[in-house]
Formats: sequence, structure tokens, C-alpha cells
Amino acid sequence: MIKNILILNGPNLNMLGSRENDIYGSDSLADIEQMCKKKSGKNGQAIDFRQSNSEGELVNWIQDALGKFDAIIINPAAYTHTSIAIHDALKAVQLPVIEVHLSNIYKRESFRHSSYISMIALGQICGLGKTGYKLALDALAELNK
Repeated sequence: MIKNILILNGPNLNMLGSRENDIYGSDSLADIEQMCKKKSGKNGQAIDFRQSNSEGELVNWIQDALGKFDAIIINPAAYTHTSIAIHDALKAVQLPVIEVHLSNIYKRESFRHSSYISMIALGQICGLGKTGYKLALDALAELNK
């Protein structure tokens, strides 16, 4: 059963609410975390919500998830398009993964159209803003049934 979920957020997402609101919306990452806590509580899930600008720290958290979490929701941000290390860590722990992006990466610059994460994720949710996190939590709740 998928009850304990690690939610990871990559570089620059700590700046949400004050950067490029036309792309990412006006909510802060703290606002999104509170929304996720509320949604996960309704779903009977426990979450650990984290953010780092450091690729190595994200890799360490993914590796440490083994045996502690049942699934990972990740918004790898810019590391989506560059990090083989995050890809390899997610592949190594063999936990269900859902990739989330606030913006529609396919409507943006062409370098954002590729993802090292999507090829190992259960699914990818993009372009729906903060709602993408809720949908990822709901998808994992459905897998519980």
C-alpha cells in the first residue's frame, strides 16, 4: 500500500511566488506544501515535503527513501532535462514515481521537452500548476485500492 510519500522539489522552486508568476503562478512553495498536507490527510497518506537546489542532496534523499517511503512525487525542475544522476537514483530505489511540473514543459523552450525522469516514472503531470501535486497524490491513493 502506498501510504508514505516523499515529495521532492528541485532547484529554484524555493523562489515560487516571487519569480515568473505568469509561468509558475503566485503560490509559494510553502503554499503548495500546505495544500499537499491537506490533500494527503484526506487521502490517508503521510508526506514528507522537501526542496533543494542541490542535485546531490536530491540524490541522497532519493536513496534514503528506500525502506522509508512507498512512493516519490518529484518536481525535478531544471534537473528534469539534465540529471542522469537523479534518473539513476530513482531507478535504483525502484519506488513508484510521479513526475510533476507546474508549467507545460512542452509549450516552452525546446530544451525543456526532454525528461530523464519520465522514462522511469509511472506518469508525468505538467501544465496544471499546483493542481498537478494534488492529482499525483490522488493517483497514488488510487493505486492503494
